[in-house]
Amino acid sequence: MNRKVISKGKMWCFAIGQFGWSLLSALITNWLVYFYQPDPGTGIDYLIPQGKVILGIITIIGGITALGRIFDAVTDPWIANLSDRSTNPHGRRIPFMRKIAVPFAIVTVLVFWAPFGSPAANSFWLLVTLLLFYLFMTTYCTPYNALISELGATQDTRISISTYISCTFLLGSAIGYSAPYIWGALEGPLGSKMLAMRVTFVILAVIGLIALLVPTFTIRETDYIDVKPTCDDAFRSLGKTFRSKNFRIFVGSDVLYFVALTIFQTGLPFFITTLMKLPETMTTILYVAMTLLSFACYPLVNFLAHKLNKKRLVLFGFCGLSCAYIITSISGLFGVPGMAWGVLVVIVAAFPMAILGILPQAIVADIAQADAIVTGEKREGMFFAARTFAFKMGQAVSMLLFTSFKTISPETGLGLRIAAITSVVICLIGAAVLSRYDEKKILGIIVPEEK
Repeated sequence: MNRKVISKGKMWCFAIGQFGWSLLSALITNWLVYFYQPDPGTGIDYLIPQGKVILGIITIIGGITALGRIFDAVTDPWIANLSDRSTNPHGRRIPFMRKIAVPFAIVTVLVFWAPFGSPAANSFWLLVTLLLFYLFMTTYCTPYNALISELGATQDTRISISTYISCTFLLGSAIGYSAPYIWGALEGPLGSKMLAMRVTFVILAVIGLIALLVPTFTIRETDYIDVKPTCDDAFRSLGKTFRSKNFRIFVGSDVLYFVALTIFQTGLPFFITTLMKLPETMTTILYVAMTLLSFACYPLVNFLAHKLNKKRLVLFGFCGLSCAYIITSISGLFGVPGMAWGVLVVIVAAFPMAILGILPQAIVADIAQADAIVTGEKREGMFFAARTFAFKMGQAVSMLLFTSFKTISPETGLGLRIAAITSVVICLIGAAVLSRYDEKKILGIIVPEEK
């Protein structure tokens, strides 16, 4: 049976799902540490033990978030294998996404709703809800990401889908960063900043839930994809996936990129308030400005991706983000106003963010497509799961690093500057690793098949 070619309208329906999960993820990435390890005077109660209380080097919030990411990484191949092996007549991906959307949104809210007076009990609550959050996010995102390769029958289509979902990813992240404006408006009527924050997270989670469900009710998977379940178990399929040298190289660079990016994203509210001496609402303004400027760069990135080497563009993105991290590390110094530093970071980071928001997904889809042609086995779910398995392990490391760095001389912001410089070094190492990726070989396999 000939499958349909996905239209641009359906691509946007698919991309709305990315908006949903990126919004929910942004609430955790951007505000979890801010909520549970707050700076003095923010009006947020200390719900869990503060400081380096685990072996004298790790914070409670850092240990819990790192454990959550490790758990998340371990479950990725399992969920991917369940999806790849599924014989559901409605498809291998959409049914997973539809069933998990509501629990995913609910548990996102519960992460911030620790109900106990005991710091130890709240720590246990946070651990359990965060593990569930990552499990449910994996159950939605792993099948979702597999559809990028499956819905994109050609390299051009995969680049287009990657562009659309990058737009909605940045939009979801920007809405997540808008939370201070919402809880700022609610704090007066509700009489409590913490309650206002929690109500804000409920509102944003509902918006995210609606977006999660859009692709599950607007895209009929079997219209576009010939369902061919795999027979391998999770470990065998994961092993086959990592046999690809080019995939291992890409994943290695991706791990380093996400370590650097997660340190930066988690620290952004602190960089803005502590180093740049700006109010917390400026986090929203600056991130939205960076998002809009990145959107403006998308047509150029999309054009260049069709004309030039994707690998070179991604390498440029690595170097561009390194420059943004260097600027962040020295922000607030030399008598330059904080707003000037913030604007400079926005300008420098926008184009690299556009590149790295679009092209890595397309590269994974290319590698998965090439592997399917060579081996005759369609394991798109496992390729994307293997990628997320690796970078989530990197994110676990980044959370340990940042929460520990933050405790170094918090009154001067020294730890935050160390975190930003660490991101620079890691990002440049990631670029060095990616330079070994043989894109010419991958395209040599898939391009003749698409013609």
